[in-house]
Amino acid sequence: MALTTSLAGRVRNTSLPKSHALLPLQEAIVNAIQAIDARPEGAATPGHIEVQVHRDLQDELDLGQTGPGRTPLKPITGFSVQDDGVGFTRENMLSFETLDSDFKSNLGCRGVGRLLWLKAFDRVSIHSTFKDESGSLKGRRFRFSIEREVEHDSEIDALTQPGTVVSLDGFKKSFQQQAPKGVDAIAREVFEHCIWYFLRAGGAPTMVIKDDDESIALVDLMDDFVDSDFSRSRIEVGERAFEMLNLRLKPSTRNALPRLYWCAGSRVVLDESLNGKLPGLHGKLKNSRSGDFVYACYLTSDYLDGRVRSDRTAFDIADRVAGQAFAGDPTLEEIRAAVLLEVGDILQESLRLAKEQGKERVHAYVSQRAPRYRPILRQIEERGVTVDPAIKDHELEMQLHGHLQRIESEALARGQEIFAEADAGASEDYPERLADYLSTVSEINQSDLAAYVSRRRTVLDLLARLIRADQEGRYSREDAIHSLIVPMRKDSSEFAMDGSNLWIVDERLAFHDYLASDKTLRSMPITMSDSTTEPDIVATRLVDAPVLAAEGQRLPLTSIVVVEIKRPMRKDATEDKNPITQCLDYVKRIREGGVKTAAGRPIPPTHEPPAFCYIIADLTEKMIERCDVSNLRPTHDNLGYFGFNDRHRAYIEVISFDGLVNSATERNRAFFDKLGLPILAALVNE
Repeated sequence: MALTTSLAGRVRNTSLPKSHALLPLQEAIVNAIQAIDARPEGAATPGHIEVQVHRDLQDELDLGQTGPGRTPLKPITGFSVQDDGVGFTRENMLSFETLDSDFKSNLGCRGVGRLLWLKAFDRVSIHSTFKDESGSLKGRRFRFSIEREVEHDSEIDALTQPGTVVSLDGFKKSFQQQAPKGVDAIAREVFEHCIWYFLRAGGAPTMVIKDDDESIALVDLMDDFVDSDFSRSRIEVGERAFEMLNLRLKPSTRNALPRLYWCAGSRVVLDESLNGKLPGLHGKLKNSRSGDFVYACYLTSDYLDGRVRSDRTAFDIADRVAGQAFAGDPTLEEIRAAVLLEVGDILQESLRLAKEQGKERVHAYVSQRAPRYRPILRQIEERGVTVDPAIKDHELEMQLHGHLQRIESEALARGQEIFAEADAGASEDYPERLADYLSTVSEINQSDLAAYVSRRRTVLDLLARLIRADQEGRYSREDAIHSLIVPMRKDSSEFAMDGSNLWIVDERLAFHDYLASDKTLRSMPITMSDSTTEPDIVATRLVDAPVLAAEGQRLPLTSIVVVEIKRPMRKDATEDKNPITQCLDYVKRIREGGVKTAAGRPIPPTHEPPAFCYIIADLTEKMIERCDVSNLRPTHDNLGYFGFNDRHRAYIEVISFDGLVNSATERNRAFFDKLGLPILAALVNE
């Protein structure tokens, strides 16, 4: 019995990714090219294809991807493709009405192009003129849809020459939204899909994309895409042969990375980035004969033609096979490896230049911005790692950090093996491997120290910028500066030992037993005070939120440190509270409330620890007046005041923001110089 086929079912089971929204149009254009190629030799004209973009002039404007200064585009409703090929001859019509026809299988056709039309469009109209067996001009017109399948029209227009017009109507919204909007973008995507025809012997027919009064000839895109220097290669993988068309494309936003195009039936099926898959193969390349270019390879083979899936979006080829692949049946991975080997030979000079430039880029970045990687740079280079010379700083940082993590992980594994071997009996090369391991550990430790110093430099640069006025003359709020020095509303249990930057104020504050920032006395385990209001040390504004640090763990408590931060260049009229008095009052309450260590152990009342009060504030007239009243003396650079309060047994230091940054920078200058770190904005007063 005869089997029947459901067109609706076949369309439903045909795959068309939204990312390939223009594939049905491209299939119609390829059909037109093949129809022109099928003309008898000696045709009077070289062949012409015209693609018209149709838009819904009544629908709402399409605001997507129009570019700055351009008029919003109307939604695309369809396309028409007109050619002067042989037309829908009897054989072509019979093939069209036969699903999965193999009529043009020798051209790589799978008989599914028209199914893709109905996947993305509601209906298709075809008007064609052809010559019959006797050479007479004949015409046919029919419609094609899921609901009615093929509907022939008995009325035929006047016929003048062979050719076909295919109208794709009713562009489905899900595909329409993913398709390029402008005629330029459409033309470029069609050109990339059909570039093989332009590069083959004999070239391609004249192809034009039209949209209202705008028209683009695809042949004109050759100069935008392709450098004149290209070559062909032949490789073999197992028992299969592959042809490589090697192009040097002109760099552009669209052509920014080296790519491999997997082709079947003279169409692009897959494309993948080759970026980084060969040392030096990144973005733009150079050679001694031409300027910048981007490499692209178009790969063709009878093997690929026979393994392409019906929807032409993938191949029925295994990506990789564990162990040995079957003879004569290569995997995608094996094919790719052979292609890359050939690419390495073709681009040998350009890749060498790119590797040298990439190495210079890494060394410059490490020297100027990231000295922590200097100790391990040798190991990274020994691994053959290369980068794009045009790589951005943050991307380069991510790559270097990833290499550092791998080196640390490998060193940990090697260390475990070496120490285990020491217990079980060392081999002859054990001393050499141990020395190599210890050298790696030393380099990692140097990297950690460099990162610590580099972080300090960055913190000082940020602080220097925070205390400067913006373009409108406004200064940063004190909470921004506070958060940089120490996290707000937290204590030592809520952040790591190195989570604060109190070293900016005093190096001794980098080591503490307990640290509280912007918290009430009652919430601190080092006091037994119930106070939440006086002194008002916790509020929504940092002016009332000093920092408390208790130094040491031994009893009795060694010292208490209070740090209070004001807003840069705070206006005198708003300085309603004396920060010196606030700090002293704060110390008094801690002592009167009963003090415990961070571990909750009571501190003997017989000894009252000394206090250190730091006030970070610009030296406004009001602040200078308060320093004088408190009998504080100016520092040698006139960027601060200091003194000792006998009654409270407290050392007091008022530090201007400029003095704070300069002092911290000078203390760390030797480390910065050792790593070759520029001071940048840190020394704000020099």
